Amino acid sequence: MLIDEPRPLRLDDVGDHPHSYGFPPEHPPMRSFLGVPILIRGQAWGNLYLTEKAAGEAFTSEDEEATVVLADWAAIAIENARLYRDVTRRRDELERAIKGLEATTAIARAIGAETQLERVLELIVKRGRALIDARDVLILLRDGDDLVIAAGAGRVRVSEAVRIPFADSTAGEVLTEGRSRRIADAHRELRVPAERLGVQGAEAALLVPLAYRNTTFGVLAAFDHVEGGEPFTRDEEQILEAFAAQAATAVATAKTVESDRLRRSLAAAEAERRRWARELHDETLQALGGLRVLLSSATRLDDAGAMRDAMRNAVEQLGADIQSLRSMIAELRPPTLDELGLGPALNSLAQRTSAATGLEVHTNVDLPADRRLTPELETTVYRIVQESLTNVTKHASASSVAVSVRCTPGGLEIDVTDDGTGIDPGAARDGGFGLTGMRERVDLLGGELNIEPGPTAGTVVSARLPLG
Repeated sequence: MLIDEPRPLRLDDVGDHPHSYGFPPEHPPMRSFLGVPILIRGQAWGNLYLTEKAAGEAFTSEDEEATVVLADWAAIAIENARLYRDVTRRRDELERAIKGLEATTAIARAIGAETQLERVLELIVKRGRALIDARDVLILLRDGDDLVIAAGAGRVRVSEAVRIPFADSTAGEVLTEGRSRRIADAHRELRVPAERLGVQGAEAALLVPLAYRNTTFGVLAAFDHVEGGEPFTRDEEQILEAFAAQAATAVATAKTVESDRLRRSLAAAEAERRRWARELHDETLQALGGLRVLLSSATRLDDAGAMRDAMRNAVEQLGADIQSLRSMIAELRPPTLDELGLGPALNSLAQRTSAATGLEVHTNVDLPADRRLTPELETTVYRIVQESLTNVTKHASASSVAVSVRCTPGGLEIDVTDDGTGIDPGAARDGGFGLTGMRERVDLLGGELNIEPGPTAGTVVSARLPLG
């Protein structure tokens, strides 16, 4: 009850409360009760409760006030621990992302620049080998009931004549299950000897599936480290999995590049990749470079006070970089949308936009309280509002904007109205990449999108989407 209705609760006898279910056998006595929720950012994450006040007395309002303060302290401690854990995890993720950025960028470029499958496969094995310092790397693609070696890098001897039965191989199991596998003892755990694949003296292996659009069509296999036979780590598995996702896209694209529809998808994907590559280069990598210079300078200081100042500046800069990464992550896929739903996600988007730009953003979200919309519909509404707010901040010279999302008998209605300079009818009709994306999302759901000048000033973006 303290979670569902997060407010303090005092009872003289907990057994008299209608929500009391009694106690199991041998449970100690519990009559007087004082419980308060532990609130973090307005959400109840737990509760703190006390029972059996001494001498059979009831808890007082002073007891309640003291317990509320203690619960607030607990909330602060929990939140700080969570933030520290998240910062540590994101720092590690950032290090892995930076390590794989060069290789991933090369694969992304190959998607748009290469149409020969052999060249793409060669690029994948060479970049993948460098990414995790592997001695040998192979790509095995499914061909009927067999797996064939399509490309290799390192000391491996690739033979097109080698065919591995799909059903009788560890690589076939990885492909069927769609899950990576780390192998510490290649001699015992590989069902097909590594020597048959052209890999000599392998001790450890890492097999990662190549999957594209829920279809697994091959396996990326790495053998041993260059500097020794230590098994591959979980971090290396995650890095190679992320790389394999890009690699799988490259292979699938190379196979079907003649399709006009796929070429249009590639153009949009490349534009998005360039945008995020530019964001990472202009903000994250530049900031990390500056942080490195700052820390390097601090190590050469003999003055302890100056060194502390430099370290303090480094911590502040790291905090700003973390906040920037959080914003980028939220733009890619806001966690609030998945965890809490469309309403909280839109309110959070409005708050971030207002804090970052100074724009006054008003939200009015009226959605069903007893159920959530479908994930596709929630994502579409969020992206429409997000793109509309982006256009307002970039082009409208507005001071305020109103966002309205409401359910009606006719469907879901979205309106974003600003008080800016208005939009040119030609731009509203033709639009750029952002407006085109909005129209495509609405069309896919069978809805309508209108972009018109406001009644007196500014622009109104209106969308009508079916709930079914």
